[in-house]
Amino acid sequence: MDIVLELFDTFAFDRLYAALIPASASASASASASWASAKTASTVANVTLSSMRESPTNYEYRPATQFYQLPPSVWAYRSVWPRDNPYRQLVSLFLITWLFGLVIYFTVASLSFVFVFDKNTFNHPRYLKNQIRQEIRQTMVSLPIMAVLTAPIFFIEVRGYSKLYDATADGPGRWYDILQFPIFLIFTDFCIYWIHRGLHHPTVYKTIHKPHHKWIMPTPYASHAFHPIDGYSQGLPYHLFPFLFPLQKFAYIALFIFINVWTVMIHDGEYIANSPVINGAACHAVHHEKFEWNYGQFTTMWDRIGLTYRKPPTEMFQKKTKKSRTD
Repeated sequence: MDIVLELFDTFAFDRLYAALIPASASASASASASWASAKTASTVANVTLSSMRESPTNYEYRPATQFYQLPPSVWAYRSVWPRDNPYRQLVSLFLITWLFGLVIYFTVASLSFVFVFDKNTFNHPRYLKNQIRQEIRQTMVSLPIMAVLTAPIFFIEVRGYSKLYDATADGPGRWYDILQFPIFLIFTDFCIYWIHRGLHHPTVYKTIHKPHHKWIMPTPYASHAFHPIDGYSQGLPYHLFPFLFPLQKFAYIALFIFINVWTVMIHDGEYIANSPVINGAACHAVHHEKFEWNYGQFTTMWDRIGLTYRKPPTEMFQKKTKKSRTD
């Protein structure tokens, strides 16, 4: 997440923190003068790594990745909270998790709704009045709370305590650059299966997981419409993985986006994947209708092992009959 944090710092947060929590006038002027004079004498990269060492913040720029550099502007040195300040990092990671989550949610869910979602769902007797509005409202309430819970994990990772690596030479090897993807999917699929199944236990179901099962006939906007503890607990395996296994930084970002896209896809109501292996929208629709089946996230493997797999009926894949089912 340090790569994403650096992007937000460069293009938004440096100016934001300089405006909201500015350094003293003399300190800010000193930093600006040092940055400007060094910029004319050398490259910007050298400015941030050498000349700015004696700036009032004592902050030194270290690129988040070796593949490119985004040297900070003078705004990075005009706040009492420099980029490496732990309070700033926590606040920034909360904002990124919340706002970036909202952008992904509305973008992917809206694209799915317009181009993929079967609008015949609206005619189903178990589709609720104003359901999309309710789904969005639940998501808007849950996401900031989930971001509060998730930001500390990202913070620990940014501070260097995870097994994330940058280049192939920093990891196990080129073979692992490929193998990390199936390992990630198998691990998270296994963990989510048991977490999801546990959320159906009577002691926690009504309070924590039932809000998501309000949507018997979900739309793409139901994808993130969880109780915040529900969403956080099912997302926990994704965040734990890089603390247990090596994971390349850009792969981590790509997988984070993929997970959010996949979550929308299994709620899109378009039952394309009639596969005995893939836990697609049809399998997940069965779960929303019959709560004791199909707890898996990506595959049907753990449901088969746990004896909770139920094959979607054939009529779900036929346009004329898939939305006429009321059982």
